[in-house]
Amino acid sequence: MSTFNVPTREEVSANNQAIFDNLNKALGFVPNLYASYAHSDTALENYLNFANAKTSLSVKEKEVVNLAVSQVNDCLYCLSAHTAIGKMNGFTEEQILELRSGNASFNTKLDALAKLAKNVTENRGKADQNVVKNFFTVGYTKGNLIDTIALIGDKTISNYINNVTKIPIDFPVAPSLETVSA
Repeated sequence: MSTFNVPTREEVSANNQAIFDNLNKALGFVPNLYASYAHSDTALENYLNFANAKTSLSVKEKEVVNLAVSQVNDCLYCLSAHTAIGKMNGFTEEQILELRSGNASFNTKLDALAKLAKNVTENRGKADQNVVKNFFTVGYTKGNLIDTIALIGDKTISNYINNVTKIPIDFPVAPSLETVSA
């Protein structure tokens, strides 16, 4: 049950209305989570600027982080959205489920990234140094580490907003790992 309404274009500021129009042009709709940011006159623009900023991580690497972090933070909305986005970026259903668990047996480099994202999130930034060392061993740089931590923060913001507001999911709902494992 949602504790917040999903605001319509008419219910948000003029600045957010323009952002809604751009999202509609780019995506064909305004995702409910983005709309929930528009309860604030500034949060939606600030979030989208942060989320779309330049990074050393590829689109696929970003999805690895998004899936692992959203699983740790138990955000079904973000898991559902990033399952759809992950598929659009070439991951299979099985790979997505594995990434959510913080692993990627199909790719050594992505495995180190998934493990780092999960470990940093679970330990609230106090990463296991063996996990960090492995991240560097597979070829990631200090810049990649900083960009990964920034992305973890980005995704955590959305996870927390959804987990507090309970905005309805407007993507195909991702299965729970427990259901798939059982």
